Amino acid sequence: MLNNMNPSLKAFSVLIGIIMLSVFFDPITPLISLILTVAITFVLGKVSLKRWILLFSPFIFMSIVYVWSSLLFPRTYPGDNIIWQWQFISITSEGLLRSLALGLRILSFASLSLLFVLTTNPIRFLHSLMQQCRLSPKLAYSIMAGYQFLPLIKEEFEIIRNAHRVRGAGRSRTIMDKIRQIKKYTIPLLANGIRKAERTAIAMESKGFTGDKNREYYHIITISKKDWLLSCVLVSIVFISITVSFLFGYLNFYNGQL
Repeated sequence: MLNNMNPSLKAFSVLIGIIMLSVFFDPITPLISLILTVAITFVLGKVSLKRWILLFSPFIFMSIVYVWSSLLFPRTYPGDNIIWQWQFISITSEGLLRSLALGLRILSFASLSLLFVLTTNPIRFLHSLMQQCRLSPKLAYSIMAGYQFLPLIKEEFEIIRNAHRVRGAGRSRTIMDKIRQIKKYTIPLLANGIRKAERTAIAMESKGFTGDKNREYYHIITISKKDWLLSCVLVSIVFISITVSFLFGYLNFYNGQL
């Protein structure tokens, strides 16, 4: 369901959720949001668990680093309750809650971002931006062309590197050899990229592409009632998180202090 949702409306819903979460700074709100977002991602979207874990793992590491650093070097305020102290390390209950809130905010933002990235086709998203958000076709099709060139650049890089290895020129032992090797790879890749860009521009011009916004589209992206329903589901994640946090008495607005 999420994979077929209107991409622009999905992006707008995720953006609203992130903005609303950034207003609050307590551990319960992002925790509930994280749990609900992960559940909706796998229930309503076709997402590979292995790929999701691979992309989510760096954010877990980042979150642990933030929590650990904020605990080791806390910013204490008058009236904070010290729960553990050893030499120069002093952990307060308020500091622990702030550290957990910071780490869970990172994970919550990451889960919402992955929900959008893993359930959205980039080409379909650009078509939706042109049709629903009136994005300039010149900019959109330029991004599409660059996106399509990425796999070709990787393939050409492998071809050039293998050709150098066959001729015995692919070995680099010193730093200067590596710098020269990068130059040997860069110039052919730039030359091929310029040729492809020129051919693409000529092909688009020959087919009558002018960049006019008032044009017809072969792929029509629409917004249906189902899309609005899914949008309400995504936004309701944050509302449910805020409500649960308020009922438990943890809801706290962010005041610029960590």
